[in-house]
Amino acid sequence: MDQPRQGTIEADIRNLSDEATRQRGKKMEYLEMCTRKNMLSVATGAGAIYLLYKTIRAGLNSPPFSLEPVSIARLAIEPGNFGVKDSGELRRLLVSLNQKQDDYSKSMILHSITRCVYLLESEASACTYEDIRQVASALDDKDKGIKIQALNALKAFAGIRKFKIKIQEFVPKILELVTTIWDTELHVAGLRLLNGLPLPDHTHPLLRRMIPSLMEILQTGSTLTQVQVLKLLSNLAQKEDLLYDIMNCQVHPDFLNLFHASLPGNLLYEMLVFVEKLSEGRLTPQYQSVHWEYNELSLHEALFGEDSHLADRLLSLIIHPEEEVQIQACKVILSLQLCKEEEAKFSRQRIDCSYFDEDDNP
Repeated sequence: MDQPRQGTIEADIRNLSDEATRQRGKKMEYLEMCTRKNMLSVATGAGAIYLLYKTIRAGLNSPPFSLEPVSIARLAIEPGNFGVKDSGELRRLLVSLNQKQDDYSKSMILHSITRCVYLLESEASACTYEDIRQVASALDDKDKGIKIQALNALKAFAGIRKFKIKIQEFVPKILELVTTIWDTELHVAGLRLLNGLPLPDHTHPLLRRMIPSLMEILQTGSTLTQVQVLKLLSNLAQKEDLLYDIMNCQVHPDFLNLFHASLPGNLLYEMLVFVEKLSEGRLTPQYQSVHWEYNELSLHEALFGEDSHLADRLLSLIIHPEEEVQIQACKVILSLQLCKEEEAKFSRQRIDCSYFDEDDNP
């Protein structure tokens, strides 16, 4: 073999050797990356398995009443549960509630009961008054979270007609919780429950004493709380024997700030409904037949007094972006105008009566 050809072959061999070396290097690098990736996956998987193990272990150590939300939802949508078949889940939870539980477990039981009542209507309807009393007994628990869950559960039961009257028995306790514990979540839960219940006449004396506290919640609470307390106050304003107590209730000097156009539309709407109910109450012959006296800082003076600036606030709400607020503002303006006309008419009648009374007396 000649010398040049041998040199070419040797060069080709070196090139192939170098290429093989590069390929082995890339393969090793790739394998190393894969190994690192796999190690990360293994580590992540191990962490997930450990967390899953802790969750399962916690579930095993907890009382047997524990129920995941998905399971309750599944019970509600399974075809068999629309018929006569009873899953027994709600009954199992109520039995567990009667047993000694720690605060967290008791709270979760009540939460699950609430979900079951909403989702398993037939089972909820089969409950007894004793079951309602058992749930309501949690209102006396020292733990605030348990009180809240009990209020939510009672609210769910109150959606069933036959339980409304029974739950009325607990109105005094509900009002006590709402007016003595300053907590947004508890306020919302308690007020929603009260708004879902009829308030019979025998509760009015208690409600009368609670009006100042409810008015304070309106002026200082969160938006959710304010909306709920306004719904309650609008209902109470339609009770003839409570109207004056609401009108004469003392309010903050800046009360009309609750009509500021920058506030949420749902809050403004409920404020306007409240004012409309108060205005309508003032128009009744029974209310106008009495010469009422109001203190200077009363709700009446803030809304309907000679120095009130309510009219200015209402004009700004007529152009509010939300149509619902606009319409309600117009209703209040018309109601106020009608109220002024009726007051003037009633005042003239009283003057005429006084005049004839003087003529009758020699």
